[in-house]
Amino acid sequence: MRIVRGVLGVVGELLVTAGVVVLLFVAWQVGYSSLIEGREQADVAAQLQEELAKGTTTLPQLPEGPQLPGGPLVPGAVPSLDDGAVIAIIRIPRFGPDWARPVYEGISLGVLAKGPGHYPRTSLPGQIGNMAIAGHRTTHGHPFFDIDALAAGDVIVIETRSSYAVYRVARSTIVRPSQSEVVAPVPEKIGAKPTESWLTLTSCHPKFSAAQRYIVFAKLDRLVPRTAGLPPELAAAPAAPAGAAASPAAAIADPTTWPVTSSVLGGA
Repeated sequence: MRIVRGVLGVVGELLVTAGVVVLLFVAWQVGYSSLIEGREQADVAAQLQEELAKGTTTLPQLPEGPQLPGGPLVPGAVPSLDDGAVIAIIRIPRFGPDWARPVYEGISLGVLAKGPGHYPRTSLPGQIGNMAIAGHRTTHGHPFFDIDALAAGDVIVIETRSSYAVYRVARSTIVRPSQSEVVAPVPEKIGAKPTESWLTLTSCHPKFSAAQRYIVFAKLDRLVPRTAGLPPELAAAPAAPAGAAASPAAAIADPTTWPVTSSVLGGA
């Protein structure tokens, strides 16, 4: 009997130790590691802004709006999901007055580990259609950690080599990972012909889970040439939100009505 109790005691201690190790790993992964990676992403954006100011940027010269996207997204070879080149900078004042992150081409796991990624073959900044960007929420710098804090009217700016595309949040929703219609040229309307310019952000929901995707839709307000200077919205603090951009509850109220597609939305 003593032997059995001794064995059970050792097993219990091992299980407790294993649990502590797992908790420490999670704390490191979600906390310290993501903090370091977030700083690295911010440093990349800051370096890009410095190069833009000096005229020595390596950002590609993207086509200007409002034409429909067609052919390669960036000059040169058609990019793949693993292209990984930086194509722009995303600025979201709601996340902080100096918040800025690089936007990479592609949504593969390797690309999203570096920062927000542009869905290949979706529109470019300011173009008619839907520019879609995915970003992690709780890992790899968690650039979209507070995506659910974005409210109607909030500004999102996509900075390129030649312009600032200023978008304003219109609404948000929650969908399954398979509901890729949110990144269609006309958001949520597969096959419809686009006549407006939209930006869609996708990330995982709820926090610390990949069960669903939180989606934010923003409509183009205007395209500002770099020569005109920073849009004033980037210098002004965003107003306190009166509520969510649009309640996403209706989007998940009846799962049997969810459409199913074959693609998977990025974000974790």
